[in-house]
Amino acid sequence: MSSVGARQRRPFVLVCGIGVSSHYFEQLAPHLEQYGPVYALDLPGFGGVPHNRSGLSMSEYADLLGDVIDSLDAPDPIIVGHSMGTQVVADLTARRPHLSTIVLISPVVDAEHRNLSAQAWRFARSSWREPFRVKVLAVTAYLTCGFNWFFRVLPNMLTYRIEDTAAQIQADTLLIRGQYDAVCPPEWIATLSARLPSSSAFEVEGAAHSVMHAHAREVARLCVDHASRGSKAHDDTITLTPELPAEDKKGGPLDALEIISAEVKGAATEMSGNARGDDALVEDGKNQQAEARRRRLRD
Repeated sequence: MSSVGARQRRPFVLVCGIGVSSHYFEQLAPHLEQYGPVYALDLPGFGGVPHNRSGLSMSEYADLLGDVIDSLDAPDPIIVGHSMGTQVVADLTARRPHLSTIVLISPVVDAEHRNLSAQAWRFARSSWREPFRVKVLAVTAYLTCGFNWFFRVLPNMLTYRIEDTAAQIQADTLLIRGQYDAVCPPEWIATLSARLPSSSAFEVEGAAHSVMHAHAREVARLCVDHASRGSKAHDDTITLTPELPAEDKKGGPLDALEIISAEVKGAATEMSGNARGDDALVEDGKNQQAEARRRRLRD
């Protein structure tokens, strides 16, 4: 888990999809951090996190997410899931009615195409529209995850009926998809929205499945606006104006070099932790990289 931001505000908890790591949120997290602390999670088996030998179900992943939230001493964070992470978030939220605010980005799996061949073809079409950086992150993450674990979890993702879970969710839910996201078509968003007791939906123009990466600023704004509408029940309400906008602070060449050096050092620390099986070292490396990206955004 990587984290950035002041701890006194209502936090964002980010849950990534199958096979990938919290690095998928590397662009979104710094934007959200301007409004509150951000915790980007790596699920067991992904991002170098250890796992048991049997593939976990979405409910088991949700139980672990609940444990993390309990440990943060933040009973009602803003929970953001992407792709398979939306199943995890939905499952937990359905069982915890006090959770009031969730964001489901590119939710899966479309009930009309719940099979491997259809999803593989749709993922390939969507991936063609992704930025090069996202493709690099995906390949690196899949190699770290390993195909054995990936294909143990995949059947659980394909068979999970998020549309049934949606009907049990009491939280105010925001659905986000990219215009070119073949994995999450507009008809599927309409189906989910109809099942959710309280929801709104938004399509980001020009985006694909990993909409929160290439369009991080817009997605962050959607998340913050969504949370703000339901923040009256919280004393620590979200302020729509960031404390330190990126435009207010400009760094020079030495600052940029220092930030790049910090990010490289963080990546090396994470790799070392993965090689040694040292979870603390992996987390430290991820936090260093998250902090470097936060500085880059502000500088």
